[in-house]
Amino acid sequence: MPRMLDLIRNSQVPSNLMQSAARGALSAPPGETIEILVHLALHHKLFGAQARLTLAGWDEKASLAAAADPTTSAEVLGYLVSHENLRTCLLPALAENPAVGEEALDGLAVSGMRSVVEALLTSTRVMRSPRMLQALQTNANLHPNELADIGSKLAALEASPVVEPLEADASDEAIEGTVTKYLEENAAELAAEKDKPFQPIGMAIEEASGEAASASADAAAAKSGAAAVAIKAKKQPVAAHEERRDSVLQEISKLDIRGRITLAMRGSKEDRSILIRDSTKLVAIAVLESPKISDGEVEKIALQKNVLEAVLRAIPMKRRFAKNYSIMRNLVQNPRTPLDLSLGLMKNLLIHDLKNLSTNKEIPDTIRKVALRMFKQKLEKKG
Repeated sequence: MPRMLDLIRNSQVPSNLMQSAARGALSAPPGETIEILVHLALHHKLFGAQARLTLAGWDEKASLAAAADPTTSAEVLGYLVSHENLRTCLLPALAENPAVGEEALDGLAVSGMRSVVEALLTSTRVMRSPRMLQALQTNANLHPNELADIGSKLAALEASPVVEPLEADASDEAIEGTVTKYLEENAAELAAEKDKPFQPIGMAIEEASGEAASASADAAAAKSGAAAVAIKAKKQPVAAHEERRDSVLQEISKLDIRGRITLAMRGSKEDRSILIRDSTKLVAIAVLESPKISDGEVEKIALQKNVLEAVLRAIPMKRRFAKNYSIMRNLVQNPRTPLDLSLGLMKNLLIHDLKNLSTNKEIPDTIRKVALRMFKQKLEKKG
């Protein structure tokens, strides 16, 4: 049976029920009820005003639960965190919710009133984010001592090395089970491609293994009359992390397809960053199936232009990633994302992201035009 929200979206609900929906009086689960109210508030001219009034006085406990839940829809979170609809009591939960992007909090940090500033200053996430602290610095409602404290925190963050997000926790049993299941489910395709070697997209295998890059560079330099410069550069010490990456590439290039799939799920973040570019679909998709992969890694993958189209299509197929607003936004911003996928994801983008898309010359013209139309529509509804 379709959800009430889907029926309302498709205009399949009679007027009397729509009126009840706008008052929050339908017998639907709390999460769906707030989605219905936000949908009406944003998209329905007749019942939008009533839905906005209902949301403004909605039960604080239920509202806090939605604001803190990373699986809450992007549209609901976007509504709750917007200037015109913000309830300050929800801001601490919204600020700590990883599904609420920093870009959505920027405007509040820059021009929020004193109560907003006080809420943001208590947020652990905000206090650890250079971007958010820089935005807060410009707020006229800061006290002098708070401004000085933010300056000190920024200086400390700039002096400290950037800490990469930790890999997701996963037991050896969970990883082993995932590997076995993946190999069994894809046995036929695995057999067909068992002899396919490692070939990263956008890089020759010789370059990947680090064995022929130097020779080709020397030859090219000689042809251009710059052999002496190339020789001098060759003698300079190579950074340790580059040597390590070359070594990892060489080891990966020796693995067969089963070995690469296993490494994609068991290996390190560095292994995954290389294998996601494998031109063999089974290997690249295995990276996304790894129990160890973090949302931060997938956010970066969603922006990559040197991955298979199948990888970009697979990302929103996993519910965990589909609920992450930043990942979905990055997919739409990626010019390599298939047009049909981008168009399907755009409906959940926030108004400022639609505006940015409409001027992004890297993405297809169709996406820019649709983004501009959607931006204007949402702007008119807000007005």
